[in-house]
Amino acid sequence: MSFPILAAILGVGAILCVLWIVGILPQLRIVPDEPKFPFMRMRRYTLPLSAVLSLIAIGLFMGVGLNFGIDFRGGTLMEVQSRSGPADLAAMRQTLGNLGLGEVQLQEFGAPTDVLIRLEQQPGGEAAQQAAVEKVRGALGDAVDYRRVEVVGPRVSGELVTNGVIGVFVAIAGILLYLWFRFEWQFALGATIATLHDVVLTIGFYSLTQVDFDLSSVAAILTILGYSVNDTVVIYDRIREMLRRYKRMPIEQLLDIAMNTTLSRTLITSTTTFLATLGLYLFGPEVIQSFVQAMLFGIIVGVYSSAFIAAPLLIYLGLKTQGGEPEGAAAAKA
Repeated sequence: MSFPILAAILGVGAILCVLWIVGILPQLRIVPDEPKFPFMRMRRYTLPLSAVLSLIAIGLFMGVGLNFGIDFRGGTLMEVQSRSGPADLAAMRQTLGNLGLGEVQLQEFGAPTDVLIRLEQQPGGEAAQQAAVEKVRGALGDAVDYRRVEVVGPRVSGELVTNGVIGVFVAIAGILLYLWFRFEWQFALGATIATLHDVVLTIGFYSLTQVDFDLSSVAAILTILGYSVNDTVVIYDRIREMLRRYKRMPIEQLLDIAMNTTLSRTLITSTTTFLATLGLYLFGPEVIQSFVQAMLFGIIVGVYSSAFIAAPLLIYLGLKTQGGEPEGAAAAKA
């Protein structure tokens, strides 16, 4: 750990200790003790906004597309080991960047002397890939030992794309089945729609920013799904508990109370996760930046969808109490 990072951590810790000693920290509140935010009233604005953003994200995906990384475009993977102590990634990146081979990614793994080098697919077939490998060997010379060289062809990269898409949809289907078994069908469908909303907006984020989309991006999407569903399940569990306790309370009022009672937990969890991920973004290696940026975006979207998509959708899906009818049924009687 570098000295500036260590100093920053110690400084923040010292400030928190002082605040605790003088009695300020225990009195801090992220949200009031009894919040009364009108979540259900805001659904008339948030649901159309989410629909518009989803359409924009789909348009970006179809018009601009994703900036596929080496994993999906194909390329060459080389595993090398430095002979003279820890590898200097900055120097190696600068040396290989001047070879005219397009995108070159370097990643330290295992010991500090071990480095993975990824080269993008070179035009010209197998001969061009071998020529790129020889250029790298010539540039690095005898400073490293070459332990492994693999070429990822278009066929393999195409299979990775297919498997990644299948993995995302299998995860969504599993979420739907679990929630259907755990809750009523309205909860399962509401959570699935909110989850798809998060996936679509995350894909739109990748299309808009043109951040590399590789296998770590698929892992980021799956992580975002898990985070969002976890938050949604906590809210749904509180709603189900209140449905049993307050059987004659109007459904909109019940959902508002359930949202407000879980608000503190949601904000504290999402804030700590966001700050930890922000630390990875500021001080983490370049190779994980596409994963971290998607996670930062996904944390915000996941909290938003749990509060303003998953819960309000229950009204339109027909969830009701004995003292209130779903919005569609009341309109039909009128």
